Parts: sequence; C-alpha cells; structure tokens
Amino acid sequence: MTPREQEIQRRSALSETRVTKAVFPPTTNHHNTLFGGTALAWMDEVSFITATRFCRLPLVTVSSDRIDFKHAIPAGSIVELIGRVVSVGNTSLKVEVEVYVESMSCDERERAIHGIFSFVAIDENKRPVPVLPE
Repeated sequence: MTPREQEIQRRSALSETRVTKAVFPPTTNHHNTLFGGTALAWMDEVSFITATRFCRLPLVTVSSDRIDFKHAIPAGSIVELIGRVVSVGNTSLKVEVEVYVESMSCDERERAIHGIFSFVAIDENKRPVPVLPE
C-alpha cells in the first residue's frame, strides 16, 4: 500500500460521520412520512461534514449521484445517517450516505435511503485544490 493509500484509509476512518434524528411532524409530508427534501438536506449535511473531516478544507457540493429511496420513513421513527468517504481523486472526493430507519418500539432497523455526494476542495478564489497535501 502506498503512503497516499495509507493516508486515504486513515482519513476515511476518522471522517465517518453518524447522525441520529427523530422524525417529528414538522419534517413530514401529507402521507405522514419523512419529506424527501428534508431527507436530502440531512444527507447533504452529513456528506459535507464527512468530506470536511476528511480533508479539513473549504468544499463545495458538485453533484449528488443517484439517490435511492427504498421505502417511506414514517413519523415517529428514529433515523441514523451514516456518511463515509468512498472515493478520493486529486481535488474531489465522493461520500456515500446511508439512512437507516428504526421504530421507536423495536430493535429492528433497515436501510431506507442511499446516495452518493461529490465534493471539490477550493481555495479562497474558488479554484480547485488538492484534497490531500502533496
């Protein structure tokens, strides 16, 4: 394993982000399930935190790849969002976010949403910079 690969592995482990939230009425839609826009905002925030922890540089979101909503998340649920760096380029990185749902009354949980977010590190002039020191 090269020193760069070792550094990517080290930073990836340190940057994993977990956020737990409760789904209350202000975050639900007319079906009494988590509003998709709220879920996407939560996922973008977790992916941003994960990416920032990885490189500690200013970042911008450049894309979100396919977001799969496997099933609805009912009001009164607990959700856990988990962000992990899955790919590192020169000036960019990709973060996978998984959203797990569980009932407040039982231990079972399952993955409800999955997506990938891409970021580019930028300097004060908004130009791309390397995500790892050279």
